[in-house]
Amino acid sequence: MIARVALADAARRLEAVSDTPRLDAELLMAHAMGCSRDALLLGRLGDAVPEAFAALVARRMGHEPIAYITGRRAFWTIELEVGPGVLVPRPDSETLIEAAVAHFGSGAPARILDLGTGPGTLLLAALAQWPDAQGLGIDASDVALGYAARNARALKLADRATFRRGNWGEGIDGAFDLILCNPPYIGTNEQLPPDVRDYEPGEALFAGADGLDDYRVLMPQISALLADGGVALVEIGSLQADAVAALASDAGRAATLYYDLGERPRALALR
Repeated sequence: MIARVALADAARRLEAVSDTPRLDAELLMAHAMGCSRDALLLGRLGDAVPEAFAALVARRMGHEPIAYITGRRAFWTIELEVGPGVLVPRPDSETLIEAAVAHFGSGAPARILDLGTGPGTLLLAALAQWPDAQGLGIDASDVALGYAARNARALKLADRATFRRGNWGEGIDGAFDLILCNPPYIGTNEQLPPDVRDYEPGEALFAGADGLDDYRVLMPQISALLADGGVALVEIGSLQADAVAALASDAGRAATLYYDLGERPRALALR
């Protein structure tokens, strides 16, 4: 069977488990061929199907995230290694980087802090955006920190990125021009799709009954770590803007709401 036919068949099957079945099939085929998706679509649709493709599709049919199957995920201008034990980067989180770019304009942050860095997603995207900046990424997971360090080396950012195990902003000294944070914000009783619920780490997803437990810890810490003229950008759930803004206000910070590409509330900028 040639790739073009196998892709159509796989896409039909993946409709049962995915909102993007054709894209999933193409990413899996490109991974099986060892090429980019662009290269597949532009010149390899007539190639024979690699033996590995069927097994990859079977894994996706079991709801395993595409990023875990391929081991890669694009984010902003970079590509990251990801896998079990780390949160898969989402396009919605790029809202934080977009808001940071808007805040600094033609300027740039000198010191960046990423609280809950995971595989280095936000910090490494920011360092790629501002080539003179230095950054610190904090995470409670040794697995996540391992991914972050490997990603920094692969992106040639290791000389500007430091990663450290920690509990949010506890024990951190100094003031930062840009603070980024995508904390857990899902309530423990909320329903999630099996791709997320069964595969991604619960400690990166859930934050108490109302999803606000980590914000209650973070807001006073962020307020104390933010430099004059700096900005902290915190991801939120789509129904949490008012509650998190109130916590920021209690910590002495005004909050501005930013929306993602789906026009959903996605981030608060604290100044």
